[in-house]
Amino acid sequence: MQSHVKFGVAALIGKSDADRIAETLTELYELLLKRGLRVIVETDCVPFIGGATPESGSLSELGERCDFAVVVGGDGTLLAAARSLVPYNIPLIGVNLGRLGFLVDISPADIATHLDDVLEGRYSEEERFILGARVIRKGEVVYHQTAINDVVVHRSNATSMIEIVAHIDEVFLNSQRSDGLIVSTPTGSTAYALSAGGPILSPTLSAIVLAPINPHALTNRPIVVGGESVVGISFRPSKQFGAQLVCDNVSSPDLAIDDLIEISREPKPFRLLHPLGYDFYEILRAKLNWSSGYRA
Repeated sequence: MQSHVKFGVAALIGKSDADRIAETLTELYELLLKRGLRVIVETDCVPFIGGATPESGSLSELGERCDFAVVVGGDGTLLAAARSLVPYNIPLIGVNLGRLGFLVDISPADIATHLDDVLEGRYSEEERFILGARVIRKGEVVYHQTAINDVVVHRSNATSMIEIVAHIDEVFLNSQRSDGLIVSTPTGSTAYALSAGGPILSPTLSAIVLAPINPHALTNRPIVVGGESVVGISFRPSKQFGAQLVCDNVSSPDLAIDDLIEISREPKPFRLLHPLGYDFYEILRAKLNWSSGYRA
């Protein structure tokens, strides 16, 4: 959707070990100041701002004090920032310093033009839903984490598979022996789930992908369920059981054989701002080398 919200306070976040990070952050900082904005820099990025001592804060402080955030780095940097900023409902703009990203879609060369467009209300906004995973042990929630891309349950014992029992809205789906199971959002359908044979989903769909990792039975295939579904995962007994839960590369403590994992949509989405010419399918073609040599 297109919006016309005016912004007054900008957050600036970056990946500290990215190439050209100091140059890009300094340019952005100066551009935002020249446009009359108050700029608050994430604490770890302050050393990269040349010739200035900017106002700074933690990610939570940025969320409380800013109207929007500019994230410099790659998709992983934006994912980490988004998980922290979701409670504050502030939109994110991604500036890409690495390979072409699905989420960070502005190149450093286009920063000035696109910033002016955003500040004048010329942009499109997407809301992407995120997943919450809860580990329930003896009737109590002992761990909770969110994921923008995917929740992955995988074996931690290198010598044996795990046997996963999956339910959708408390209705039995299947039992599978495998290396694990990926539960993915549409945003994550182009990440780990894709390598496991899952489908690519348009990013604003209300749907969840379940993709098994190296299943023992070749008939065990990925499945797509509704975005409001509650996915339940439990385990069958095993002498050498070992499993772990990972949410966007954030690992939980080891799981117990009697644990129940519930995965469902979180109440708040994260918000992305794109230049008006943003085209998800164009990014797909470029990333996956589709239609090489063909011009529509």
